[in-house]
Amino acid sequence: MMLNKKTYATITTDNVDALFVLPEKVVQFGTGVLLRGLPDYFIDKANKLGVFNGRIVVVKSTDQGGTDAYAAQDALYTILEKGIENGLPIERTTINASISRVVSAKTEWQSVFDCAANPDIQIVISNTTEVGITLVASDAASLFPESFPGKLLHFLMERYRVFNGSTESGLVIIPTELISDNGIKLKEIVIELAKLKGLDEAFINWVNTANDFCSSLVDCIVPGKLPANEQDKFEQKVGYQDNLAIMSEPYRLWAIETANQKTASILSFAAADARVILAPSINKYKEIKLRLLNATHSLCCGFAILSEFLTVRDALNDKTFKDFLSSMLLDEIVPLVAEGDITMEEARSFALQVVDRFSNQSIEHLWVNIAVQYTAKMQMRVVPLVDKYVKRYSKAPTLISFGFAAFLLFMKSKNDPGAIDALASKTTMVASDVFDKQVFDCIDKMDASSIKNVLVSLLNK
Repeated sequence: MMLNKKTYATITTDNVDALFVLPEKVVQFGTGVLLRGLPDYFIDKANKLGVFNGRIVVVKSTDQGGTDAYAAQDALYTILEKGIENGLPIERTTINASISRVVSAKTEWQSVFDCAANPDIQIVISNTTEVGITLVASDAASLFPESFPGKLLHFLMERYRVFNGSTESGLVIIPTELISDNGIKLKEIVIELAKLKGLDEAFINWVNTANDFCSSLVDCIVPGKLPANEQDKFEQKVGYQDNLAIMSEPYRLWAIETANQKTASILSFAAADARVILAPSINKYKEIKLRLLNATHSLCCGFAILSEFLTVRDALNDKTFKDFLSSMLLDEIVPLVAEGDITMEEARSFALQVVDRFSNQSIEHLWVNIAVQYTAKMQMRVVPLVDKYVKRYSKAPTLISFGFAAFLLFMKSKNDPGAIDALASKTTMVASDVFDKQVFDCIDKMDASSIKNVLVSLLNK
C-alpha cells in the first residue's frame, strides 16, 4: 500500500486529522533532502507536540522531477535515521506530516503569490544551494524571476501590496544555504534588486525593517533517497510504499541568528527540540563546526586517501586511523576551541559526536570529495589551529602536524607543484617543530605505509 493520509491513519497513534487541518505558516523554497531532513523534521516534531501548529507550502523551483509524487502521498514521507549516538548504533523511522502541498514556481506562480497574501504565513525558509543566493540583475526586469532572491523579492512585493506595507505583515526569512552570513547576504541582494527595479523607498524600508532576515547554520548529513535494494528492505519492514522516503543521520543542528523577541515567538517550533538554537550570534556554532568537524575532515583526508580508504566509514573501521582521529580531536583541537563563550564541555561533547558521525556505517562519504579545494580548506580550517597551538604551548601539535604532513604528501603525489604554494611559508615557519625527520622522509619517498608506521609511533609516545 502507498503511504498517504488514509494509510498513515492505520499505522500511527498520531492524530492525523488534527495534523492535516493545521494552517499553512511556512513557505519553503526548495524540495531538497536537507530541508526535508532538518527544518521540516523540527517543524513536524513540534506539530506533533502541539507546539508550533503550522504546516509548510513547498515551492519547487527546478525543472527536475514534478510534484505528482507529493500529491499521491498527500506530501507525507518517511525519514529513516541510521547512525551512532553515544557510541551505540540506532535506527528509527518517522513519518513526516509537516508539508501541506508542493507547488511549482514554473507553472503555479499565482499559487506562490496566494501564499504571500495569506495572513497566516509568517516564515520563509530556503535552501537553493550555495549559488542560489546570488544577484541576477536581469531579474529586476523580469515578471518571472530566475533566481531565488528574485523570486523572494516578488513574493515580498505582493505581501507589501496586499497588506498595505503594515509592519505586522513582515516575515521571518531563514536561508539555510551553506554560506556564511547567508541571511545578511540574501537581504543585501533583495534590496539591491529592489533598487535596480526602481521600487520606492517606502517598500525598501519595509523590507529592511519589517522583515527579519536570519542567518542560520545547518548541520546534518542527509544522503537522501535510499538505494534500490535498501528501499525494498525498508518498505518490507514498514509495510507500505514510500517513493519520497529519505535517510539521514541522527545528528541535527539548526542555529538561527536573531535577537528579535517577536521572531522568537514566531519560531515557536524551537521549543520542541534543543537542537534548534535561537541566539543573537551564531558565531560560536560556526567556529565549533569549522574547527572540530571541518578541520578534522581535512586533517584526516590526506592520510585516508594515501591509506587507500575509499570512504570515511572505511577509515573509521581501522583502529589506527580511529585512534589518530580521536586523539587529535580530543587532545589537541578541543582545548584550542574551548575558549571565550565556548566551554570545554560544549567542545568535547561536539567532538565525541563527530567521532560517532564519522563512524556511521550507513553513510558513504567519499574522501575524494572532501579533498576538493584541499589547499584552500587547509588554509582556512587548519592553519589558524597550528598558529594558536604554537603560541599557547611554544611547540607544534604532534597529531595535527602529522595530518598536515599527510596533506603535503598527498598533494605532492598528485603532481600539482603549485597546489601548496599558499601554505609554503607557513610550513617552513613551523617545520622544525611540526615535522620530524621521519615524516619528511615519508614525504620525499611518497611511501604511504611508512607514514602509517610514523603515526603508530606517534600514538604510542
